[in-house]
This record gives sequence, C-alpha cells and structure tokens, in this order.
Amino acid sequence: MTTMTTMTGTTAHDALPPARISLRRTVRHSLTLAWRNIAQLRHSPEKLIDVTLMPLVFLVLFLYVFGGAVAGSTHAYLQQLLPGLVAQMAMFATMGLGTALSEDIRKGVFDRFRSLPIARSAPLIGTVVGDTVRFLTVVVVLSVAGTALGFRFGSDPLRVLAGFALAYVFYLAFSWISVMVGLIAPSPETVQGLAFMFVMPLTFGSSVFVANTSTMPGWLETWTKMNPVSHLTDALRALLVGGPVGNHVWITLAWAVGIVTVTFPIAMRMYARRA
Repeated sequence: MTTMTTMTGTTAHDALPPARISLRRTVRHSLTLAWRNIAQLRHSPEKLIDVTLMPLVFLVLFLYVFGGAVAGSTHAYLQQLLPGLVAQMAMFATMGLGTALSEDIRKGVFDRFRSLPIARSAPLIGTVVGDTVRFLTVVVVLSVAGTALGFRFGSDPLRVLAGFALAYVFYLAFSWISVMVGLIAPSPETVQGLAFMFVMPLTFGSSVFVANTSTMPGWLETWTKMNPVSHLTDALRALLVGGPVGNHVWITLAWAVGIVTVTFPIAMRMYARRA
C-alpha cells in the first residue's frame, strides 16, 4: 500500500509523531541549547550586570553597615557574611533565568523549538544549564572582592570546592522555581516582581546575615531553622571557613532533590501549555 502524499508534499508517514528520544540525544540537545544561551551572554555581556554589581553592593553595604554591630569588627563579620552572600546571590541569580525564558516565549523562540525534532524537555533543561554562567559570575565576583577585603578561606581546597559545588546543586534545583515563574508571568517585566516576592523571605529570613538566630522572635527563629537557605548557608560557612558541617549538607541536598522532584514535572506541563 502506497503512502498518501499531502498537499504540502509530506507523506502520512512523515506526519507521524517522532519516536521516543533517547536519554543520550536528550542530553545532547540540552547541551546544544545551553550553549545557545551561553553564546547570547557572550554577545550581550550587559545581561550579567546584575550578578556582577549586585554582589559587590551587598557585600560592601552589609559588611560596613552591620559588621561592627553584629560581629564586633568588619573582619570577623566578613568571615560569616561572604558564605551567606554566596547562598543569597545564587538565589537572586536565578531570577534572570525566568526573565530570559519569558522573553523567549513572548518572541516565539520556544515555538520554533517545539517544531524541531528534539526532546521536549531540552529547551528548559538547556536554559537552566546554560544559566550556569550567572552562578559562576557570582562566585568569582564574591571570592575576588571578599579576598580583597580580607576574607580568608579556612578550609582545604577540596572542602572549598565541595562548598561551591553544593551551592551550585541547590542553584540548579532552585532554577526550576524561576522557570515556573517565567512560565506563569504574563510578561518579562513582571518576572522580577513575582520572583522577589518568593526569594526575599527565603534569603532575608535565614541565617545569611546573622549566624546566631536565637535572638530572633520565636516564629522567625522556627522559620529560619526550617529554611533551606539557612542550611545551605550554614553548610557553606563550615566548608569555606571551617568548622563542623553537621547535617546541613544532607538537608540541603534533600531540599534540592525535593524541589526538582516537585517543580520539574510541573514546569514541563506548564511549558507544554504555554509555549
């Protein structure tokens, strides 16, 4: 039996949905689209201004405003502030991802992706992985500026790398929340406002700026102990500066796994409806 040809010249066989794409091809498609995002940043470096200037402003502002009052000296406060800022700025860095995603959807870029024979999840995974440049920028800026101001890593290089790796894992997980915000927001301009409403309580209601949370009101102290950003911050302080890690690393990883488990399938469903 011959295959009928449509008016456009395609056959009925061509109109059939593509076969299931393997994991290997999904990874390759995702990395290709991730490189697209990195190339965009290379041609438009101004998109990294927020993750370049904001960490510097927060570091200098909080160090010299609260340093003497919280820790007795700016040097002592810098040792506990910088690991916390790595955690906070990593959360802030994900907001640019939601904005870029919303902008691509509005321009129809993701419609073109859906017409390609690629894995359905590749555009979103590629967007998240490609945004790694923003995280690395935060780490480099804070490390260089902090060292210039007197911060000293008190652990061996492996523990320092483990700390940054932990922050990166949580950053990737939290990025899927930003993806959801980018899919929900009616326009790129509203992404920042929606993201701030979610990020601010997590970062400021944590141990980022104050290592000792026992002086907080009871309800706020309870929230701080439950807050995953607090566990990430405490783990970073132990790994970067030195001290017992406790269960903070495992709790942070558990939060990361839980966030991805919940948000990834929801984001994929939202993407299928929105894009």
